[in-house]
Amino acid sequence: MTPEEILAQFGPREAMEYDVVIVGAGPGGLATAIRLKQLAQQHGRDVSVVVLEKGSEPGAHILSGAIMDPIAMNELFPDWKAMGAPLNQPVTEDVFLMTSETGATRVPNFLLPKCFHNEGNYIVSLGNVVRWMAQQAESLGVEIFPGFAAAEVLYNDDGSVKGVATGNLGIGKDGEPTENFQLGMELHAKYTIFAEGARGHLGRQLIERFRLDEGRDPQSYAIGIKELWEIDPARHQPGLALHSAGWPLDEMTYGGSFLYHMEDNKMVVGFVVGLDYQNPYLSPFEEFQRFKTHPNIRWYFENSQGQVTARRLGYGARAITAGGLLSLPKTVFPGGALIGCEAGYLNASRIKGSHAAIKTGMLAAEAAFDALGAGRAHDELSAYPEAFESSWLHTELNKARNFKQWFKKGRSIGTLMTGIEQYVLKGAVPWTIHRDKPDHLALKPAAECSPIAYPKPDGKLTFDRLSSVFLSNTNHEENQPPHLTLKDPTVPVRINLAVYAGPESRYCPAGVYEFVPDEAQGGNAQRLQINAQNCVHCKTCDIKDPTQNIVWVTPEGGGGPNYVGM
Repeated sequence: MTPEEILAQFGPREAMEYDVVIVGAGPGGLATAIRLKQLAQQHGRDVSVVVLEKGSEPGAHILSGAIMDPIAMNELFPDWKAMGAPLNQPVTEDVFLMTSETGATRVPNFLLPKCFHNEGNYIVSLGNVVRWMAQQAESLGVEIFPGFAAAEVLYNDDGSVKGVATGNLGIGKDGEPTENFQLGMELHAKYTIFAEGARGHLGRQLIERFRLDEGRDPQSYAIGIKELWEIDPARHQPGLALHSAGWPLDEMTYGGSFLYHMEDNKMVVGFVVGLDYQNPYLSPFEEFQRFKTHPNIRWYFENSQGQVTARRLGYGARAITAGGLLSLPKTVFPGGALIGCEAGYLNASRIKGSHAAIKTGMLAAEAAFDALGAGRAHDELSAYPEAFESSWLHTELNKARNFKQWFKKGRSIGTLMTGIEQYVLKGAVPWTIHRDKPDHLALKPAAECSPIAYPKPDGKLTFDRLSSVFLSNTNHEENQPPHLTLKDPTVPVRINLAVYAGPESRYCPAGVYEFVPDEAQGGNAQRLQINAQNCVHCKTCDIKDPTQNIVWVTPEGGGGPNYVGM
């Protein structure tokens, strides 16, 4: 049955009315909800606010490095430290390495641009920060519905956003209702705030429907892959923030690493690869595994005898919206707004986005609160982008507006020009560099590229995808329609495999896509097998697929990863 047929047979859906509906319980969505309730308390008004979260709990799907600049948290909760916010480990030292295959050169800290300095910042588990923020939101009267995925945008007759509908539960793989069927519900609001994170499913639809990206540079993305480790106390340096660029990536591939020492002998290590990479044989996951074998990096995982004694505790992956100010779409439309990484406020030059998500959530909340007080509804919250343009966040992003554009021209040019713009000119840059090519068009045909031979994992320092996905606690209800959909099922073999050597089998960090013999054709041909159960919701396939044939849609609420300590 089609969704329309299901609704016709089992509808109408139950509807709930709120002043503000927020999609996504990340730092941006929760900051929006918290600020709305703070303002309501200050002005003696009642504002009803609900937050929908597709994860099993707030924080379950949150993945970030992460070093947090507390500037926005200071504004949201001036006494956050006394309140017990889990910002426990200040950065104590910055190290930046330029790596070759056999060695590394440390860039002197006095030569590092300000964007690479982390004095006053904190190494955090953003998932734990989000869980704490959810507690604060609920104590203020915010309703949070975890395990409910917003699957559809609802519109009024005039075309403005009316709210969202959650997905139906208990639909089988064949699209038919099962004995566990439960119709989704509608949440109507005067304003709906979308905070789904990078490449949000509904945000993508809204950008297209309202043509919010007209006149902007194409958005640019990267994939970030991360592991959580417990290491030898002798190798642990609380507060160390190490970044690197160079090997194993080539000159023309944007990317780099992070290695952060948290409290309690915990260390996170991660790798970022720009999704504008050109060689279809490249695997971001394998590049990350290979990176850990670099002599300057593997030292942290070993004891004094050179044996790997560290223990891997967690794994995850997530797309990063990295285009910056020049790729920022219009963020308001009738009845709603985009905030945080849904819009693309992350500052790639600083490798930070949580402070931007919190700030934009606060700005959107203040605009919505004023609009509600004036008796308005379903119009454009123009005060939100106006406030952004006069904020410290706009100043910060404007200084770094050319960062990703320079690195499109190669690591050497990107490093040189970032140094000139950020170190010499202090961000007062008199020029602006634009792009006109989206990431999925960057991939070259396989015939023009060389295959990459990756070493087999050793199971101690380097690992395969399936054992990694196991650590992410990923799970989906098996009997449900696929959430990884193909516009044309012939394209993966006919174009992607024939022309690009099947890149989806390599860019996915969870082993979702694999080409296997097609037994229906005697095993002589290949077919694409989609192992949707493994999906960690990183959205890389939705971004990097060279034919844009893969469309990620929301699975049943509560499915996906359940990150702990990430």
